[in-house]
Amino acid sequence: MATPTPRIAAFLLLATTAAPALAQAAPADPAPSIDGVELADASEVIVVTGQREEYGVRTTATATKTDTPVKDIPQALTVISESQIEDQQLRSIADLLYFVPGATPGTGEANRDQFTLRGNNTTADLFVDGIRDDVQYFRDLYNVDRVEVLRGSNAMIFGRGGGGGIVNRVTKRSTAGPMREFALSAASDGGIRLTGDVAQPLSSAVGLRVNAMYEDGDSFRRHVDLERYGINPTLGIVAGPNTRIDVSFEHFHDRRTTDRGVPSRDGRPIGGFDRVFFGDPELSFSRADVNLGTLAIEHQLADGLTLRNRTLVADYDKFYQNIYPSRLDGDEVVLGAYNSRNDRTNLFNQTDLIWTNRLGGVDQTILLGVEVGRQKSRNLRKSGTFFLGDDRVPLTDPTTDADVSFAPSASDANNRTRATIAALYVQDQLRISPQFEIVAGVRFDSFTLKVDDLRATGAKFERSDTLLSPRLGVIFKPRPNLSLYASFSRSFLPQSGDQFSGLTAVTGQLKPERFDNYEVGAKWEPVAGLLATGAVYQLDRTNTQSRDDQDRIVLTGAQRSRGIELGLERSVSDRWQVSAGYALQDAEITDSTSAAPAGRKVPLVPRHSLSLWNRYDVTHKLGLGLGVVARTRSYASISNQVKLPGYTRVDVAGFYKLAKGVEAQVNVENIFGADYFPTAHNDNNIAPGAPTTARASLRFGF
Repeated sequence: MATPTPRIAAFLLLATTAAPALAQAAPADPAPSIDGVELADASEVIVVTGQREEYGVRTTATATKTDTPVKDIPQALTVISESQIEDQQLRSIADLLYFVPGATPGTGEANRDQFTLRGNNTTADLFVDGIRDDVQYFRDLYNVDRVEVLRGSNAMIFGRGGGGGIVNRVTKRSTAGPMREFALSAASDGGIRLTGDVAQPLSSAVGLRVNAMYEDGDSFRRHVDLERYGINPTLGIVAGPNTRIDVSFEHFHDRRTTDRGVPSRDGRPIGGFDRVFFGDPELSFSRADVNLGTLAIEHQLADGLTLRNRTLVADYDKFYQNIYPSRLDGDEVVLGAYNSRNDRTNLFNQTDLIWTNRLGGVDQTILLGVEVGRQKSRNLRKSGTFFLGDDRVPLTDPTTDADVSFAPSASDANNRTRATIAALYVQDQLRISPQFEIVAGVRFDSFTLKVDDLRATGAKFERSDTLLSPRLGVIFKPRPNLSLYASFSRSFLPQSGDQFSGLTAVTGQLKPERFDNYEVGAKWEPVAGLLATGAVYQLDRTNTQSRDDQDRIVLTGAQRSRGIELGLERSVSDRWQVSAGYALQDAEITDSTSAAPAGRKVPLVPRHSLSLWNRYDVTHKLGLGLGVVARTRSYASISNQVKLPGYTRVDVAGFYKLAKGVEAQVNVENIFGADYFPTAHNDNNIAPGAPTTARASLRFGF
């Protein structure tokens, strides 16, 4: 296990020693308006101390860009809050998605977040505080207040993509009073993790919050490890009675072994190799450095009229390389190799005008918004060439020290891209009566992609699309605690793909793919604090590439996903927190695409999936946790040749308050030692599930 780098050690020492000094220098009675939701009336802010936050959230602005109760949002939405993340010791987006109905995490070739929502796979539909964060890397959860997973097409709010849904991280902001929390965790596989969360008012109108983490991770897989660290200072400023400004900067570093998993044999993942690395671990690694800054301003212009502006500037430096199993040939493993550099800078600005009013006898909230953005990328891929037969290794000993050289091939990406985005959107939430509400909106996007091909041809390509994305939802509330809804929404994805890594003379002429989501559902609060949800949906994906009888690319391919999603979250009682979900799904190719003929099933979409997590506080000091993840079989790829067997995993946890502000926690994942394969990238890159793994942590809060 690696020793913490000097800068991380210095930071942790500084965070620990500086907190008491900050507390002494701070005003004794900080203004509560730093954490105010309603900036114009900070006197209504209530700060609760000494009580655990419930799972989930009651209102959010993510789905509509206006503060809206979750039960009044005509869309399936799952919220995983900070308290649940801590209770389950979730470390990644993938860990979290197991507890979202209709979601399946992918391996992302062991270098990025990748997932399938409602049968649609993506690496780009990720957002932070509602702004696009689409670069391929693994995000950490150390600085999030909650993660919100919206399902169904989402272009009206988020722009291109989002066909099956999106994942949005809501980050922490400065608080009304001082707060310090530090945690030290260790795992049975050898990993350690340190986190810190320090909030300190600097004056009656300025608050500082700093989140930081360091992790030296190990794995049950041999030769696989990671090192990552991050720091995220955030400054909150109340600039008068009606204005709040938030300034945030995050530096995040992640370096890990790119472990592509195990191959398959006879239509199943190969057994007996759960701990064995296939390929060369020394030459297989991923490195990401992220610098992300945001500026958010909210100003109340008048009673019921609010102006919000948010700017994000981000620089992403990403490189990965892998020597991986491409297939089995008898008792030999055939290896493949390549590396890829993907650097990007993002600049986005969103301006929203929100007007809550009563016109024509109808209460309503009108949203007018503008978004502009620019994304510049550098893509360079190099294929690996093996020497002296090093591309084959015996199945009995597939971990190797390969002799490989990397150089661009004729088909490898080598380009610079520039995407420009301009969007205008309008939405109206009409409260016609206490029982009826309508949410209607439309977004107009102008998306232009320019590609400079740096290969020998030196070609330049450009494609511009104008996209119109409507949304309509009708809500009926027969009782105050029950909402019934029906909705329609549409999204588009340009043919350059969700990472717009390149264009050709052919793809530059093709219209975007289209996603149409039809959904009916219900949201019910059977007891105060508990939210039960249900949704039935059909999601049609059209304009997918196919080939005609003359081998020309045409847009005749189509895919359909149908399903039922059930969810339960928040609090059964003041002692019992719950997060549960079930999905019944079917996703298939309905018209042949370039990837598969009609009738093929979409990969990583199990027919049935179930998740459950409970925390019950037996006494003021003792709490217990129990979780279950169960899935029926699914396909590893669109070939439908390899099946991932169904499985059930059981997790448990214990929590004990040792003293005031000190809590010990133990989580045991897969306590019964199930042997399973939860996900895959293709038929021969299949991820084994971890065996019984224990994590222990100590948390200090004051």
